[in-house]
Amino acid sequence: MAITIKRSGVIANLSLTPLIDVVFLLLIFFLVTSQFEEEERRLNIVLPSATSAAPMVHRPREIIVDVDAEGNIYLRGQPTTFQELERLLAAAVIDNPTSQSVIIRADGSATFQPVVSVMDLCNRAGVTDYSVTTRDGPQGNP
Repeated sequence: MAITIKRSGVIANLSLTPLIDVVFLLLIFFLVTSQFEEEERRLNIVLPSATSAAPMVHRPREIIVDVDAEGNIYLRGQPTTFQELERLLAAAVIDNPTSQSVIIRADGSATFQPVVSVMDLCNRAGVTDYSVTTRDGPQGNP
């Protein structure tokens, strides 16, 4: 005796168009809300090398300060003064008192005084989580 299996009409009428629309909407949402920080990467800064360097992990609300070979400081890719940087750091600590972090990216051929000055500004503003970025390997090897 043969049994006839009746196929459901629900699977035959399943439309993938709404699912594709949702995927595209999610893709557009993440592209629009992503924060691209290219202005910090535009400067031509050669980072000094260190053998125990760890990759830079970008956390929310961190401030990146660049120091070029001449000792000039940059904030968000724009040249700034020590007074303006101190004012911005103090305002950032007021907005984010417990976890404000600063990353100092200094050129390898820059003198260390501007870096120490930026560290001193961090201490005066109340930023305890600051670090100097280096690259892996001996000098000359990225």
